[in-house]
Amino acid sequence: MTSLTDPSGTSAPEPVGKAGPGPVPATTAASTTGAATAPTTGAATGSDATVPAPTRELTAVSADGTRLHVEVHGPETAPAVVLAHGWTCSTAFWAGQIRDLAVDHRVIAYDQRGHGRTRPSPVCSTDALADDLVAVLDATLAPGEKAVIAGHSMGGMTVLAAAGRDAFQEHAAAVLLCSTGASQLVAESTVLPLPPGRLRTWLTRHVLGSRAPLGPVTPIARRILKYATMGAGSAPHMVDACARIVHACPRKVRHTWSHVLNLLDLEHGVQALRVPTAVIVGTRDRLTPPVHARRIAAALPHCVGLTELPGLGHMTPVEAPGLVTGRIRELVITYAQLKEGA
Repeated sequence: MTSLTDPSGTSAPEPVGKAGPGPVPATTAASTTGAATAPTTGAATGSDATVPAPTRELTAVSADGTRLHVEVHGPETAPAVVLAHGWTCSTAFWAGQIRDLAVDHRVIAYDQRGHGRTRPSPVCSTDALADDLVAVLDATLAPGEKAVIAGHSMGGMTVLAAAGRDAFQEHAAAVLLCSTGASQLVAESTVLPLPPGRLRTWLTRHVLGSRAPLGPVTPIARRILKYATMGAGSAPHMVDACARIVHACPRKVRHTWSHVLNLLDLEHGVQALRVPTAVIVGTRDRLTPPVHARRIAAALPHCVGLTELPGLGHMTPVEAPGLVTGRIRELVITYAQLKEGA
């Protein structure tokens, strides 16, 4: 179903296509459709972590008054794509996708509360994440206008939290969930090389929820981040880009949101997500191991594909920029429409 033969990550995958509800078989490099290799190095669309200058910037105001930094890239009349980043990241995380898609899409990216250029808020919850996404959709899309919405990690959880909202259902044409989960995040994390059980869960909770400053991006810091969040074959420039993004997140924000992730239960959001949804995960993802993606894909009302990327970690949009961008393009071509009047 998916071609992963180009190690640069630029090969365009085959169309996802439409699939009915129920379990969806995973696509991997060992797929019976033919031998293939997962993209493990950067492409021209993913090697530079610098986000292009936006066409315009705006502020979306969430339900509790939180002011969200929003960027719009690309032609105003092009099909819309909305990008929601994950825990400890920012719009910079989507640099590869923004640079590629903005040529012929209207790409809308925003900083989650407390991340990037959005100031922290005393309210941190999955409901707040849903409110924020709805505020961005309302601020950037015309009434009834559809967009493909992609969420990575906590961004995927944001999508699940918002799935039952009227505004989300009004605007979502299709969804891409990258490296995410709906529940049991700490218990099923494999960041610590220990057998499953209460000890590993307790230690993982304290490691991920640490208040300790991450400090400067040193060689040791890069090695730690690579082990925890990326595949062994990730190129140095990818590791450096992710390290700079993660280390820029304020430690109080990192700590506060870790509690939300620890208690996460969005299984109801999976059932509420009724638009066509594709799922991507790296087989070496230690933060949200493939068990999460498989569970989500099996429970989604309209899953259009589960892709498991051999050897890749948690940072799939950076580790496999061409593959992730290709998935988004497929969803736009198959399900999204041009802006009214284009």
